[in-house]
Amino acid sequence: MHVMRADGLLARFSQVNGVVFMLHHVTPTPPQDFDPNGHLRVTPEFLDDVIGQVRNAGFDFISLDDIPKRLESRAQEKPFAAFTLDDGYKDNRDYAYPIFKRHNVPFTIYIPTDFADGNGELWWLVLEEALRRLSVTRIEMSGTTREFQLRTTSEKDLAFDVIYGWLRQLPERQARDVVQRLAQDAHYDQRQLCRDLVMTWDEIRALARDPLVTIGGHTRTHYALAKLSAAEAREEMQDSVARLSTELGSPCRHFSYPYGCEHSAGQREFDVARELGMATAVTTRKGLLYRSHTDHLTALPRLSLNGGFQDSRFVKVLLSGAPFAALHAWQSLVPQRFRDVARTSQI
Repeated sequence: MHVMRADGLLARFSQVNGVVFMLHHVTPTPPQDFDPNGHLRVTPEFLDDVIGQVRNAGFDFISLDDIPKRLESRAQEKPFAAFTLDDGYKDNRDYAYPIFKRHNVPFTIYIPTDFADGNGELWWLVLEEALRRLSVTRIEMSGTTREFQLRTTSEKDLAFDVIYGWLRQLPERQARDVVQRLAQDAHYDQRQLCRDLVMTWDEIRALARDPLVTIGGHTRTHYALAKLSAAEAREEMQDSVARLSTELGSPCRHFSYPYGCEHSAGQREFDVARELGMATAVTTRKGLLYRSHTDHLTALPRLSLNGGFQDSRFVKVLLSGAPFAALHAWQSLVPQRFRDVARTSQI
């Protein structure tokens, strides 16, 4: 689309009102040979470039508090951009915050309360580190013992993809028990990883004193809510919001669903977020914001700034709304059964 300049043509029909960017880590840490979670990291330089690019594209930078009224407004306003970061990593404070501060750009960090307590299970990072340390592992998967050789980067990459995909299908506690056993086999302290990477409550409170910073809820344990019972899902969300309000001394009004895909959060969770008084709640479903999202403020899509695609050309095309306009057109023209076949062939 960039080379053919199709983004400019299709942008005329997209009528984009805004965008919510999603980030996780912002750090100068260089890529590693075995780096399955590398897509969760962007460099400070890339973030700085994106802010400049978004500003040059004519977007206003706003906080999440301003999104409802901007979507409801009938005035001819510029499109808007809001930045969000999930999980509360220390690098958000150390590397992202100075950039946002220099540009006077508001942003939101979503905090799982167990993470801030130092008890979080960052299992996707623990899985990566365990496989990095081990040379072989055996796992009981669906009634069969699978052995994974882990001597080379390609073997580790394959093992991570297979194990990660399998774990995402399991009940949350069962999946985390598997990762905990792998960590024990690798003599790795997963609790220490949380304490090393995630901000404490005192650090969160200090950061939240800046008016540019908003702190939002992200459950207690970072469980995929759709896998839980209705009572458990509500408790995860309600306790998270209440704890943040108490710790920070101000109401928590914004929420992010862990994992955020259609298999991790759905209408049940969107309704709970609304009942809890959330002004906005975000998913990881890909998309930009349109006036129609006024009726779906607890199910907002986001645009991921993916560390594997740190390229200003991608940002330019995505901001135009052209890929999403093309996707919606395809979905409206192609029967569901053919879309399912196309998606399956790419797995």
